[in-house]
Amino acid sequence: MDLGLKGKRAFVTGASRGIGLRIARLLAAEGADIGICARDAVAVSDTVAELKRLGVRTFGAPADLKGDGADLKAAIDGAAQAFGGLDILIQNVSAMAVQMRQKDWDASYQVDILGTLHAVDAAMPWLQKSSAGSIVVIGSIAAVTGSFGPQPYGALKAALVHYVSSLARSLGPQNIRANTVSPGAVYFEGGVWHQVQKAAPQRYEETIARNPLGRMATPEEIANAAVFLASPAASFITGVNLIVDGGTSQRIQY
Repeated sequence: MDLGLKGKRAFVTGASRGIGLRIARLLAAEGADIGICARDAVAVSDTVAELKRLGVRTFGAPADLKGDGADLKAAIDGAAQAFGGLDILIQNVSAMAVQMRQKDWDASYQVDILGTLHAVDAAMPWLQKSSAGSIVVIGSIAAVTGSFGPQPYGALKAALVHYVSSLARSLGPQNIRANTVSPGAVYFEGGVWHQVQKAAPQRYEETIARNPLGRMATPEEIANAAVFLASPAASFITGVNLIVDGGTSQRIQY
């Protein structure tokens, strides 16, 4: 299936590892030009070099979504200027704050909420000039299930789903789509669930046991969903929260 991404121009936040890196790789493999950011300047440089070998135009800059958004705006503007525009924004960064402490609530608000708002605001002038504008925000099934207990992570991911849904309705007349992809547990070396496997093996095994498919997702499986929703192949899909959890969340989706 041709996703229609060849020649499109995309920007991915948090693209130096995990899900973000796999999203950037897949976009590049489909022929899209790729701009990326992450906090680690060396990791950004290494990722840009890798993506460039796939034969697409690339741009990278360090940016921390915890702040006033100035470095994030500079990164997005830099990529758009280098490519002559921007068609796709994929916001992938999260504070991953799960404890009930003030600093965790603050981090989730600063990174997950304000970081997303800053990314959308920075990309908007470019997306408005695109004929295939698309925004995808990576959320979590913690937004739709309380099984993980009270935590800032799930509460603010739920706020993001609401924001993206509202964004889809307001931007539809401008032919800009907005969707959320909400993964369940995702395993990769160095990731959260790799750390849980080492530190709390019983919790790790219990989480797998709750999944009907008997395993966790790979980052590539989440990237497949995100890239599809971002692509022209999903041109009539907007305002969706796509759950990608292997059937873990036990709720009826209407």
